[in-house]
Amino acid sequence: MTDASERGQPGERDLVIQAKNDPEAFGELYRRHVDRIYSYHYRHTSNRADAEDLTSRTFYRALRSLEGYRETGAPFQAWLYRIAHNLLVNWYRDHGNHPTVSLDLDEPVISARAVALKSPAMDPETWVATAERREALRLVIATLPEDRKTLIFLKFFEQMSNAEIAEVLGKTEGAIKALYHRTIIHLRHAMEAWTLEDAGGAYRQGAMDVLEIQ
Repeated sequence: MTDASERGQPGERDLVIQAKNDPEAFGELYRRHVDRIYSYHYRHTSNRADAEDLTSRTFYRALRSLEGYRETGAPFQAWLYRIAHNLLVNWYRDHGNHPTVSLDLDEPVISARAVALKSPAMDPETWVATAERREALRLVIATLPEDRKTLIFLKFFEQMSNAEIAEVLGKTEGAIKALYHRTIIHLRHAMEAWTLEDAGGAYRQGAMDVLEIQ
């Protein structure tokens, strides 16, 4: 694959350095990342105006803080998501809203990676083949605490590594690995309970009980 520098465009590291003194370079960073940051905010707020406002504030804060940006091994995008995450926390507090994450399980990335929730002998396409199962998985994820829903979003939709998610959520990579492992176990058990209790697809309370998270 041809990277940005080979196409005559600066790589992200060089672009970040340039952006500290060059507004045009920061504009290029904005163009590269604005769609993903907007999508992140929209999935949390389900409101276009709020998502647009939070996206603008994310990049405004990034511009103000860019001089102090230091590489940590995680990509620049993870730093942006950290800013976006902190703004969302403040937004929920100021508006008195209950946090929520919209997850579209029909998107290819979540369907393909739902293999993590299947039994070892089951093909991933078989596991997510029916609308009933996708709806059941959606309902199961909706019961998770917000940090776990955000983890699922960043892992499946943004395809971030554990190190990048740790940067966003302000945790260690080891803590993210442990949280992800516990989350997947709970989701797998819940989906197994759904399968056993109602082969016809109706989601019952028995599956919900498995998701009592300590």
